[in-house]
This record gives sequence, structure tokens and C-alpha cells, in this order.
Amino acid sequence: MQTRKLGYSDLNLTTIGLGTWAMGGGEWKFGWGPQDDNASIRAIHKALDLGINWVDTAAIYGHGRSEQVVGEAIKGRRDAVLIATKCARVWEEGSIEIGKSLKPASVRREVENSLRRLGTDVIDLYQIHWPEPDAEIEEGWQTMSDLVTEGKVRYVGVSNFSLEQLKRIQPIHPVASLQPPYSMLKRDVEVDILPYCQQNDIGVIAYSPMQAGLLTGKFDKDRAAQLPASDWRSRNPYFLEPQLSMNLETIAKLQSIASRIGISLANLSLAWVLRRPELTAAIVGARSPQQIEETARASNIRLSLADQAEIEFVLLDREKLIAS
Repeated sequence: MQTRKLGYSDLNLTTIGLGTWAMGGGEWKFGWGPQDDNASIRAIHKALDLGINWVDTAAIYGHGRSEQVVGEAIKGRRDAVLIATKCARVWEEGSIEIGKSLKPASVRREVENSLRRLGTDVIDLYQIHWPEPDAEIEEGWQTMSDLVTEGKVRYVGVSNFSLEQLKRIQPIHPVASLQPPYSMLKRDVEVDILPYCQQNDIGVIAYSPMQAGLLTGKFDKDRAAQLPASDWRSRNPYFLEPQLSMNLETIAKLQSIASRIGISLANLSLAWVLRRPELTAAIVGARSPQQIEETARASNIRLSLADQAEIEFVLLDREKLIAS
């Protein structure tokens, strides 16, 4: 497993990390459908056995369920895993609705609940999940800084922040990491966010590098149409027409490149994301040991310049198609 240093921190992350969004199950607003906790725990154990040294979760995933599963899975193995989790998305028990808060009292309540669910006395990387409400960003980030001083968390980062929002909080406390969506089908961070992070020693952890499963090559129109209502992807434009057909056309071309190289489309997608020097790591979601075993291999794959150029040609074709 290859590792890279996370921004200015002393955390060295394997370039593939295990994402646990789907392990929250389907009984909440952005669930992935039914999920068995035992399968989730086996997937986490498999990831650690393969050498993956960090797990990404969030309080909101399954309204605490994902963190509880992670906490159960790492019992007796805490020293072998770095934990990244998130705050600023809140909920009321018994409701699927999601609230937003970066008020100091809310952030403090969240961190205590996360520590309890995870069964640990310190969180390695604590992140603001979404920069909302925008007016509360500064006070929320100051509270995050205070948590570092108090020893409850080691480093603090953010997710889904814009360039301007990063610039607003950087003077309050250095940002250890940014977690943006980044994949072959979603590349907007390349324009200004990745260069800013590189200039300011901010680590970058890509989420959805396989575009919520589309870039595994295992989706077609029939499977997309059969997604249950409890799976948030059934409402996502990438999985709906007219974008679905354009995406599947691009994916077929990318699959051809992956087959020629001799790797899976999923691993091609991950290796492509990790080609960028600004990237520290990519989050790979898994719901079973088999899934993480396949995608963990991407840590050691390097795409040639010729392969990258061929992929770029395919992606530019897609951008033209969408623009038209």
C-alpha cells in the first residue's frame, strides 16, 4: 500500500481509504438501501488486513449507525487505524430530515457523540461535512480549532468547501485537508481548488472517485432504473436521463481502455484520480470484503502518460456532448 502525507499534518494515509457512507444503511435521507452490519464489519476488517490504514465516516451516515459500526469493527485494533469523521449535519431522533449547524454548542455535542460511538478518546481527522450555514463557518471553524487545543481531535479539515470559503477559515486555523468530490465525471476542482491546496499545504482526499458506483462499469440503464427509493442515487442526475446515456457512452469507452491495460474500470478510475500530485488519497466505498479487496489494488497502479492522454480525449468528448 502506497502512502502520502496529509497536508502539513504528520498523518501518512494509504492512498486508498475505506469510505463508510453506504454502511449507514437505507433508513435515512441519503441512504444506499439495506445494508447488513456484519458485512460492513467484515469489509472494515478486510480493509485493515489489506494494509489500508484509515477509515472515513460521518455522524450523519445512517444517523450514527456508520460510526457505531466503525467503532465495533476497530475494537482491539484502534492503533492500526486512523479515523476521519465529520460534523455539521444534525438530526432529530425518529426523523429522516437533516439539519445544519456550525454553532459551537452543536459542534461540541457532535464531537462528544462521535467519540462515544467510535469508542475512542481522540479523532485523528475531524471535518466540517458541509459549509452550511455559510454565516456560521467562522465560529464553527474556531470551535474545531479549540477541539484541537483540547486534545479531542488531532487535526481538522473540511469537505465540500469552495475556494472562497477555504480562504475565509485558513487564517483562523490551518486547514489540514479538503475532501471534495472528484472523479473522471466531475472535475471542477482542477481549475482553482487543487492549485490553492497545493500552495497552502492542504491535503486533498477525493470522495466519490467512482462517481457513486457509475465508474465501476457495473451499471446499465436497467440497473439504474431498478434502484430502490431508499437509495439516494435513484434521485441523482448522473443516474437519470438525459445524463445517464451520455455517462454510459463515456464509460463504455473507458472500459475499453481499462481492458487494454488489464485492470478493472474501478481501478482505472482510482488511478486516474491519484495521478494528481495534489491528491493525498481517494475514498473507496465498500459494502463487502470482496469490493474493497478489488479496489485496494489501485494504490499501486500508475497510468502511463499515453494512457492519461487517451482518457483525456474520451473525457473531453463527454464534456462537449454535455455542453451541446
